[in-house]
Amino acid sequence: MCHHDTFPKKSATRVDKKEASKEEKHIHDQEHATWNRRSFIQALGLVGGGSMMLGSAAVSATKASPLSVALSQSENDNILVIVRLKGGNDGLNTIVPNYDYATYANLRPTIRHQPNDLINLSPDFAIPDFMESLESMWGDGQMKVVHGVGYPQQNLSHFTSSDIWASASTPTYEPTGWWGRYFEDLYPDYLTNPPEVPPAVQIGSVGNLVFEGSESNYAFSVANIDQLSNIVNNGAVHDVLNLPDCVYGDKLLFMRATTNTTFTYAQVINDAYLASSNNANYTTEELSKQLALVARLIKGGLGTKVYMVTLNGFDTHANQEITHRTLLEDLSNSMKAFYEDIGAVGMQDEVLTMTISEFGRRPYENGSNGTDHGAASPVMLFGNGLNGSSFVGEHPDLSNWDNNDNLIPTSDFRDVYSTVLTDWFCLEPGVVNDILLNETYENLDLGFSCESLNTPDFGDVTRFTHVATYNNNTTHIEFNMLHTAHVDIKLYDIMGKELGTLKNEVMFPGKHKIDVKATINTRLAYGQYVYRIAVGGQFYSRSILIK
Repeated sequence: MCHHDTFPKKSATRVDKKEASKEEKHIHDQEHATWNRRSFIQALGLVGGGSMMLGSAAVSATKASPLSVALSQSENDNILVIVRLKGGNDGLNTIVPNYDYATYANLRPTIRHQPNDLINLSPDFAIPDFMESLESMWGDGQMKVVHGVGYPQQNLSHFTSSDIWASASTPTYEPTGWWGRYFEDLYPDYLTNPPEVPPAVQIGSVGNLVFEGSESNYAFSVANIDQLSNIVNNGAVHDVLNLPDCVYGDKLLFMRATTNTTFTYAQVINDAYLASSNNANYTTEELSKQLALVARLIKGGLGTKVYMVTLNGFDTHANQEITHRTLLEDLSNSMKAFYEDIGAVGMQDEVLTMTISEFGRRPYENGSNGTDHGAASPVMLFGNGLNGSSFVGEHPDLSNWDNNDNLIPTSDFRDVYSTVLTDWFCLEPGVVNDILLNETYENLDLGFSCESLNTPDFGDVTRFTHVATYNNNTTHIEFNMLHTAHVDIKLYDIMGKELGTLKNEVMFPGKHKIDVKATINTRLAYGQYVYRIAVGGQFYSRSILIK
């Protein structure tokens, strides 16, 4: 179980704050154990790293659903790079509030930035001088900062708050991500006929929900940059040649070969990488290496719309000064090099970069020269598409805290998402609301706007719905027919072998239910299978479990 961090209100004594910090550390350590267990299998790189092409299921090309046609027509050539600042970035030491420097300094007597060590971006706000690489980006109109981003009733758990940012749902748990829901509508037959290029590429952040649909993860995901480097250079995840000649080597060969085959997109990623080169001076730091690789994939014409990279280490409970500086230097230097790189081929207008972090930090420092889990924190955006640098929204009041001693958010993170989807990717507001779980959020002035959507009215798009249900060890496929049509439903094993036909007839409007084991007329072992529905020339697929 994931615990929510709870803390007392402001205390008059340093002793009480130290006791709260001890309790927070206990809960914090418990949560990290849970967090690490959840992502362990994915970190091995053995599952979840890309879609698995079913061997015989993709013989014929699919006809897109009405919704996917509408979505694809609305797409432009724009690209989004999400930079996850994992651990909870300290916003006050990233964007320093000069307008209330005295309050800021009193809250942070040890870890505050001195006035002489700041670069003013405006009369009211500054960045530390070690982030000087961003000064020129700001001057060139390539940077915006949204103040005080968070959500109501901030959850102080790393794991839960990361899920909230990924799913766009609070307080109810939602197992799908905001990009996963979009790709699920765009590719309704993803399991058996994935697109030619990966919809998203994700480095690090294994276990994150952002690209998770109800059935599939739509990102080509790797645990770290070294794993992706093997793919881009070799067209495969693991080496299957240089193995020991023994039983252990044989078993390792099987596991590695199996993993390689599940990474459907390894070759197209390799091709894009080899078709380009870097044209900027990247450092050897973690984020810099990730963005250098992403730049080559973009320049090489991969065609992926969304990338997510990860910079870890922002959970700065102790000795924050050095750690935070190293991380922000990497962020600043990497961002400048990245835009110089893609700018060398004229793509700087097509790529928007956005930082996210599960929460900010407390306004005051703790007893270990660090900061504890907080709430509101800035979101930084980069790119020529912003059409000028500025600050967006209102900065949180440094003297007005919530009941957990946290700054009160002034912008909802889903306002940022809504603006990116509507004004950057030019999606019709109706489908944006659907992606954001049928909630409407405020669009911010981020400098870009969609001149014309030129898309159908999504309110007129009807979905063919289908779902697997389970009861008393019986597996059913349930679906709703909107019109009379011929329906063909086939069942496959996970290797793509066709096992039989569940339905092949004209069916009338209404709800229908099929008992899979009773209908297939062949013995099915316990395990995972895939069904594919063909109706009206369109295809839909989903995985099921036979119990």
